[in-house]
Amino acid sequence: ADCADRDPVTTEIYLVEGDSAGGTAKQGRDRGFQAILPLRGKILNVEKAMPHKIFDNEEIKNIFTALGVSVGTEDDSKALNLEGLRYHKVIIMTDADVDGSHITTLIMTFFFRYMTELIQEGFLYIATPPLYLIKKGKTSQYAYTEMEKDSIVKRMGEEKVTLQRYKGLGERNPDQLWETTM
Repeated sequence: ADCADRDPVTTEIYLVEGDSAGGTAKQGRDRGFQAILPLRGKILNVEKAMPHKIFDNEEIKNIFTALGVSVGTEDDSKALNLEGLRYHKVIIMTDADVDGSHITTLIMTFFFRYMTELIQEGFLYIATPPLYLIKKGKTSQYAYTEMEKDSIVKRMGEEKVTLQRYKGLGERNPDQLWETTM
């Protein structure tokens, strides 16, 4: 889901874990400058794969295509052509769980090995979605860690506190995803 703006300096693309989160992100985004690329499952571990397998991988091809960049031949796999780069913010947005962390690591490894220039230019980001929503009365607050959740619950007083733990990005409504992560 591309964005309307064509100026790479003002646009960003979210590499999102899965179709469910992709759907929520598409609904919650600002279509003017935010693009969404849902990734299906874990991308290939480029540290263990042969170069021809890397460049034949569908998700990796989709990333290259969406970003508008190309890479050299297998013999010169480090030659990245950034002339067609369509976004100056590439944001990895995965679930706030162990699986999400693993997917983030795989994507970062891919960028480190094959798109180092994007990292060096400061174009790669990691979105940090909260794990919890804590509510008491009309007061609500998000927590990003177990320790932060415990602290908020203690501060609010443990009685009549509603606690919601998010399992994935797709569980949030689009407004919550926009407010907390995008």
